[in-house]
Amino acid sequence: MPALADCCYLNTGASGPSPRPVVEAAAEFERHHQYRAPCAEGMYETAASALADTRGAVAGLLGTDPENIALTDSTVEGINHVSTGIDWEAGDLVVRTDSEHAAGRFPWQRMADLHGIETEVLATERGRIDLDELKSAVADARLLCVNSPTWNYGTRLPVAEIVEIAHDADTLVLVDAVQAPGQHAVDVQSWGADFVAASGHKWLLGLWGAGFLYVSDDGLDVLEPSRIGYASVTDYQSEQYEFHADARKFELGTQSIAPYVALETAIELIESIGLETIEQRIARLTDRLKDGLGERLLSPEDARTGLVTFAANEPEKLVERLAAKGIQIRWLPDPYACRVSVHAFNTAEDIDRLLETI
Repeated sequence: MPALADCCYLNTGASGPSPRPVVEAAAEFERHHQYRAPCAEGMYETAASALADTRGAVAGLLGTDPENIALTDSTVEGINHVSTGIDWEAGDLVVRTDSEHAAGRFPWQRMADLHGIETEVLATERGRIDLDELKSAVADARLLCVNSPTWNYGTRLPVAEIVEIAHDADTLVLVDAVQAPGQHAVDVQSWGADFVAASGHKWLLGLWGAGFLYVSDDGLDVLEPSRIGYASVTDYQSEQYEFHADARKFELGTQSIAPYVALETAIELIESIGLETIEQRIARLTDRLKDGLGERLLSPEDARTGLVTFAANEPEKLVERLAAKGIQIRWLPDPYACRVSVHAFNTAEDIDRLLETI
């Protein structure tokens, strides 16, 4: 990972630096796509094959079938497929937590402007959800939106239990899971959520521009695409369109393929190390960090993720001072604090260097 030679990188929750094989896979694909494919198998054929391979890799990572995976350019695009694909009526209720990223806030504001839906914000305690309060909140809701692990506290939610409560009220569930793949196993079948959106540039250590959306079989019946392109339909040469029956109906057409090739390579690399191995190493390092932070620690002690938030008098200035000393973390707006992201490529020396510099 060449970037690690230049700094102590502890900001994977924002974006992870890619390992050399991931970048080289993207570069090699582009060389083939531009230099050889035009006069060989064809550029569109090469692209279609690469996308199918990536869709399969994502499906394997999430424990589902390729037919339930739509390739997106980001997490927020996946969330927008959901927000714009439901046949909203004025007064429909969306419940979200107070720990949602902007990607899980703004789409509902837009749907309020366009369709008159309403939003209820469920209060959390450092990212934790009171399940009794959740049960009451979703009683009349059309959709519940949660993110896990929470981006601001690193709290890992009991997603399966949350989904069961929502489904008992006939409420759809969308999970913003961008902080999950790559740092711990994700099994969407066990979760039971209708929709799960994520991307590959954080803990999977892929490139920008490659995301994915899981849509359950029931979710496929609920969502109707708001946009259409030749990749969305069964026969693009027909005068009348028919959407794919699977999640490909949310894909449009020509796009940059290299980020998806990089994503497939990144998934293979992560899986070759083992998600259990990665999760255990992250746990050891974050325990070291939490012990060193002491009373500064804001994230729950048992959050069980690589995202660790701590209090600082002037978070933005502390981030700047650390960057000047070659240590990369970030500050958060809510809570107004600093966040450290610890991945398996980090070391005990990284943690000690951060603590000593603070």
